[in-house]
Amino acid sequence: MEELRLVSISFHTAGKVFDFAAGDHELKIGDKVVVETERGRALGVVIREPRMIDPQEAPPKLKNVLRIADKTDLKMGEDNARQEGEALKFCHQRVQERKMEMKLVRAEYLFDGSKIIFYFTADGRVDFRELVRDLAQHFRTRIEMRQIGVRDEAKMVGGIGVCGRELCCSSHLRNFAPVSVKMAKAQGLALNPAKISGQCGRLLCCLAYEYETYNELRKNLPKCGKKIQLESGPAEVIALDVLAQKMTVCCADGERCQVHLEDLKKGFDKRTPERAKSKVKTEQQPAAVKTNKPADSSEQKTERRSNRRPDSRNRRPKSTQQQQQNKSGPGPEPEPAPGEKQEDSKAGRRRRRPRNRPNRPKQPENNS
Repeated sequence: MEELRLVSISFHTAGKVFDFAAGDHELKIGDKVVVETERGRALGVVIREPRMIDPQEAPPKLKNVLRIADKTDLKMGEDNARQEGEALKFCHQRVQERKMEMKLVRAEYLFDGSKIIFYFTADGRVDFRELVRDLAQHFRTRIEMRQIGVRDEAKMVGGIGVCGRELCCSSHLRNFAPVSVKMAKAQGLALNPAKISGQCGRLLCCLAYEYETYNELRKNLPKCGKKIQLESGPAEVIALDVLAQKMTVCCADGERCQVHLEDLKKGFDKRTPERAKSKVKTEQQPAAVKTNKPADSSEQKTERRSNRRPDSRNRRPKSTQQQQQNKSGPGPEPEPAPGEKQEDSKAGRRRRRPRNRPNRPKQPENNS
């Protein structure tokens, strides 16, 4: 089976990338081509050089590259761009006349001029049926109204960010990644909405660039509030500098100083012999305690068991003296303690069962 040539093409600056079948065309990065899409013909730019793949790995509904754009195609693209500005102005006038709560962002002509797409933002749902009729009568073509979000609006309009450079979404960022406040906390940024928000009002996309790096470097550092042992004595971590791998510690005397992670590890290595000696002492201590224990541990266990309460069967555990008598044979009976009654040994061993007396109902008394 013959391999398939694929080429990656984008239709807008920092827009999404789509794959097309290159065919026999000799293409390179930056070439403008005319391709066939689901909504008609379009003019795009080659982003990645053609590559060979297995036909089974090709994306579904794969379209073809028709031709390399010539002067006529480029002139048609410039005319469409000029007409887009005029269409946006006319639509903006109609929106103001009808007092519609929507904000127009951009107008886009298809390559063959068969449709005009108007992009807008709004807080809720907008009824634009009458607006579409006015636009269709004026431009004599199909009209499509498409609602977008604030991040897509910033991507289309562009601008300068707080860093002084062009917005990432309008310059090189093709897909939006999810961003959370957790990323700002991990990087030690002030949780001020004016400082961590972009032109769109959402969190800065650049917060996700170094998030994984901060997490990797933070694994080697102790957390704030943790107690550490230095050569000068115990100290508490009060601040961290993740990128420099340094920490600010507060010593026992209240003095603050910065300690590098490598110096902290060296300090721990110097103290390892002392820790080894302390471990040896702790291991020897319990061994000495074991030698002081009595040899007959079975007697202690029996004495502890004898102090327990008798179980539900009222069995009395055998004492140590009775066990010794059973092993050595009959011997002199031990004298009973004062205030304790002497009982028969056989009677004490046996369990007296209560007689089964049937519960007979009482017969009524005859008063006669």
